[in-house]
Amino acid sequence: MRRAVITGLGLVSPIGHDPFRFIRALLEGRSGVGLLSPELTNGLHGIVGAQANFDASRHFPTPHAAQLDRGSQMALVAAAQATRDAGLDDADTQRDRIGVYWGTGMGGATTLDDAYYRLYAKGQGAVRPLTIMMAMNHAPAAQISIAHRFTGPLLTFSSACASSTHALGEALRAIRLGVADAVVAGGSEALLAPGALCAWDALRTLAVPDREDPARSCKPFARDRTGLVLGEGAAALVLEADSLARARGVHIYAELAGYGACADSTHLSRPDPAGQARAMRLALEDAGLDPQDVGYINAHGTATRVGDIAETEAIKAVFGEHAHRLPVSSTKSMHGHLMGAAGALELIAGVLSLELHALPPTAHLQEADPACDLDYVPNVARRDVSANAVMSNSFAFGGANAALVARCYS
Repeated sequence: MRRAVITGLGLVSPIGHDPFRFIRALLEGRSGVGLLSPELTNGLHGIVGAQANFDASRHFPTPHAAQLDRGSQMALVAAAQATRDAGLDDADTQRDRIGVYWGTGMGGATTLDDAYYRLYAKGQGAVRPLTIMMAMNHAPAAQISIAHRFTGPLLTFSSACASSTHALGEALRAIRLGVADAVVAGGSEALLAPGALCAWDALRTLAVPDREDPARSCKPFARDRTGLVLGEGAAALVLEADSLARARGVHIYAELAGYGACADSTHLSRPDPAGQARAMRLALEDAGLDPQDVGYINAHGTATRVGDIAETEAIKAVFGEHAHRLPVSSTKSMHGHLMGAAGALELIAGVLSLELHALPPTAHLQEADPACDLDYVPNVARRDVSANAVMSNSFAFGGANAALVARCYS
């Protein structure tokens, strides 16, 4: 069976618009979280978010940008970085052997928000002609395929905040089985629009702004955590068969070695530690690794009261005594929750942790919840760390659990 390696990385995030700016910001503990303007939150006050500060005009001519939802714009930029990093556009690989597997939770949320505003607030009675093409969940994947002329399998995954993790895992399987020789896999999300923000506020899961500094509002595993912070952005990885990567002589960041996916089948929004543990065990089994082989976990860690405890319990169930020696951190404390893009972004954080021998912290963790009793790498990055394998967790509404394992390639 073929092995899948990671040869290209690309991203747009609230704390950096390329992978190495991103990881530097993480290691320095810099936050991209801040108060959102009342105009963006439809008059709601005290809503924090993690904006990407993305200017489409720097990447696309105005007519082209106008035909793309913000999520697709960021997806195209991240995918272009990753394919350029991997040298994939210039490779001799047949275009019909290169696929695009992409994840998004809510597709073109900004386009839909604009359409409803035109209809119901301005009473225009009509929306933009390309609204459907811009808003469909499949738009980012399709745009990437068109931009790079990749004619292999083209698939979109929409499983809330597990979307891009599922995209990466299924891309791994496609390469192993010979369905594709290379896949651009990842996800994008742009939910910071008035309608979406109001809907999330109604769910009562969003963080309360920190009184002293709104940038510190996302506090995974902390006693004083108050909820999640929505972010926006895109992340892309190029996966390819290791024989192809070696023949091309490109840099190999790591091997994507394991993938586990399962359902809770218990509740639409309440996490289930047993289901989360099952996904992690499946990923370890798929990678052929024992629990003690994992040297770092990039946790789902959304900073919700129930979710952080559930994940802690699941990690302890899977890793046993090793769990208390195992560094675990939630980088959402700095870049927020990118929903459909979260898994891909956080896998990049894990892969670069292997590359740089440094672990990003869980920021703003002054006092841990007593029920969260693991090593969460509080506040300060850990340097000169030797890890051979890392895990990235994504646990979504609807009980969709997914985990990935990457390891050093040799």
